[in-house]
Amino acid sequence: MNPPPSSTRRERVEAFVKHGSIRAAVEAGAIPRFADLSLNEALVLGLTEQGVRKYVGIFGHGSTDLGEILRAYQPAGIKTYPVHHETLAAHAATTLYWQYGETAAVFTSIGPGGMHAIAGSLTALSNGAGVYYLLGDETTHDEGPNMQQIPRREQALYLKLTSVLGPSYSIHTPEAINTALRRGLNAVGSSVWPSPFYLLLPMNTQPQVIEDCNLLAFPQKCEVPGPLSADTATFDSVIGAIEQHHRIVIKIGGGARGITRELVELSDLIDAVVVSGPQVPGVFPHTHRRHMGVGGSKGSICGNYAMTEADLAIVIGARAVCQWDSSGVAWKNVKQFVNFNTNPEDAMHYNRTIPVIGNAQSNLRILVEKLRATGEHKSSESLSPWLTDCITKRSEWHEFCQQRFDADRLYDETFQTEVLTQPAAIRIISEFANRIGAVKYFDAGDVQANGFQVVEDEAPDRTFTDTGASYMGFAVSSLLANGMADDPDYAIAICGEGSFLMNPQILIDAVEHQVRGMIVILDNRRMGAISGLQFAQYGHEFATNDSVTVDYVTLCNSVTGVQALTGGTRRETLIAALEEAHRHTGLAVVHLPVYFGPHELGNLGAWGQWNVGNWCQEVQKEHQRLGL
Repeated sequence: MNPPPSSTRRERVEAFVKHGSIRAAVEAGAIPRFADLSLNEALVLGLTEQGVRKYVGIFGHGSTDLGEILRAYQPAGIKTYPVHHETLAAHAATTLYWQYGETAAVFTSIGPGGMHAIAGSLTALSNGAGVYYLLGDETTHDEGPNMQQIPRREQALYLKLTSVLGPSYSIHTPEAINTALRRGLNAVGSSVWPSPFYLLLPMNTQPQVIEDCNLLAFPQKCEVPGPLSADTATFDSVIGAIEQHHRIVIKIGGGARGITRELVELSDLIDAVVVSGPQVPGVFPHTHRRHMGVGGSKGSICGNYAMTEADLAIVIGARAVCQWDSSGVAWKNVKQFVNFNTNPEDAMHYNRTIPVIGNAQSNLRILVEKLRATGEHKSSESLSPWLTDCITKRSEWHEFCQQRFDADRLYDETFQTEVLTQPAAIRIISEFANRIGAVKYFDAGDVQANGFQVVEDEAPDRTFTDTGASYMGFAVSSLLANGMADDPDYAIAICGEGSFLMNPQILIDAVEHQVRGMIVILDNRRMGAISGLQFAQYGHEFATNDSVTVDYVTLCNSVTGVQALTGGTRRETLIAALEEAHRHTGLAVVHLPVYFGPHELGNLGAWGQWNVGNWCQEVQKEHQRLGL
């Protein structure tokens, strides 16, 4: 029997370029259906069938063969973005998915590089971002210990490590490539909770040839609709709960993105107020009278009031991470929960819950239709007592914030001069970003907490912050996504000096990959969020500040292509620096000293509880009392 005709790599690349995909080339008869090709080439071709054509990471001795395949397929539109830290690559790929809906693959060598990327993948795991991780691994020949493997005489140790985090697969046998790709597709493309997929690539199997590989057998990307709740009794129970309660709050999480219209309509129908989680500013318009801002451990006067006083809580698209609901004790008076979520475990997070499982947008539409059919419409031209009380609290919050924005400069002991406070600085930066149409990335810590208290977005997807993993370095690393995206936004990464120093590699990588954007470094020479916690809990700080002076402007200007400026110590000097930075055609950096200290006008306060440090006993006792 004669073997089926094959093709060379060069012929496959040329056919790919001409026809746009390997499948189209085969179907057009440009190349045979079967080919002898390496595992890595099959992997790259298979990922293109899922729309993955962008790779970001660092090559090492455990991934040189993958590098050769990516080099060969450059003419076919396969793009590779080499960077200087694997965690930076992980964050950039997460933001590329989160902000732009593009799935990328992070590549690393064996060992430390892979572990850097795995650590960074916590952000993707926490925020439901579909990202491929292609990790070099020890040889299957087992000829002896490999450099950089986990030094134990045991098999599949890296596979065990990644499997703790999420869906993982080791291609021990190259012919298993289609199963690996299908499992990857199910993970990164899940309609319930997209996830990273960790693909372990042993160094010796990567170049191994798969004979007669079927080029039409690679799993293809397809749209999987989210599930719906078809249970009429569930919606009847929800409507019954709405009829019985008169202080209703809708609390939204990351899964509420894209359902603004349904949220506005539902809140008006049932006379509810809406409280945002820290991750989703703009999903419900900030200026809408029913919007009470953010609520939780940091929270706000109005957001936390609504959560505390509500008797019915409708939760939409949330995992209820600790700060989101004050470690579970924000709901002091809630008698009933209704929880919309695609994940049954998240939907059943609280006791006394009516779970509505499935796609939140579709299920909310069903609920709104049923409410209209029953004539349920609690709103009227006159404000209800509940809405009146909440609006009063919102006015208190606005007045509280405005006092701090007006008193925008305080004397700082570290800098020995008056400098801008962090809330005032973030307000200025946020207003500037909104004026120029820029997206805002907030890094972890005090910057993040003040950020979600300050921002006033009218539309979704203008602010991104990793409140799940709260990973220092996320914001600056995310700027690289704007050098990778098909249609990039201008973005401003707002970070503390500590977060900037986690991934300063962005200075080089942003220039290399032609990112146009801005970093604003808010420098208080400490981990402000943790110093603040220490003061609040124990009355003093310890080992969360430093005495080293860093000239960040000179440091950043040492990288060719970066323009670094000082933001000064006044509103006028900061605005002038932002304007000049925005005019730069590449990456610009603005350094700004900001106040840290005990003055009450220097921060926006914390309005909830949190199960950390010496507060734990009190919070846990309250959690038991509430019985949630």
